[in-house]
Amino acid sequence: MPNNIRIHPDPALIDRIDRAILAYLQHDARMTNKELAAKVGLAPSSCLARVRRLEQTGALLGYHAEVDPRVYGVTLEAFIAIRLEKHARPAIAAFERHLGTLAEVRGVFHVAGANDYLVHVAVRDAEHLREFALSAFATRQEVAHMETSLIFSHRRNPRFGAGQ
Repeated sequence: MPNNIRIHPDPALIDRIDRAILAYLQHDARMTNKELAAKVGLAPSSCLARVRRLEQTGALLGYHAEVDPRVYGVTLEAFIAIRLEKHARPAIAAFERHLGTLAEVRGVFHVAGANDYLVHVAVRDAEHLREFALSAFATRQEVAHMETSLIFSHRRNPRFGAGQ
């Protein structure tokens, strides 16, 4: 499925077995189908069919390997809050296209409130952060204001969705 097409899964069609499959895969995406089937009490063929359906409906967005950013020389992460000058579609589209070109950007959140975007960035050090913020955002005509917050620590919640 192309990245720009997103199917929104219907929560009413996700049953307790689907939820268990999703929870196990969130905890260990490298688990074999046979192991997963045993954990959720299905035949391997039925389990594989459910996993494929979860992928096709967009409930299961993908699999990834989490890599320590220090492997790439990244020692500093931050959120840069961005407030746009105008909220016109062309300005928003131009800014989002620009974000897609920046290797330092790990994630982008379009938010409501005082700021319009929270941009998660990963850089080598404080000097790299300063230069990146100045060149990537301060020079953009769409940007009215930016504010940086350093990230001291981060962890994913492997139990997300388990109690939903």
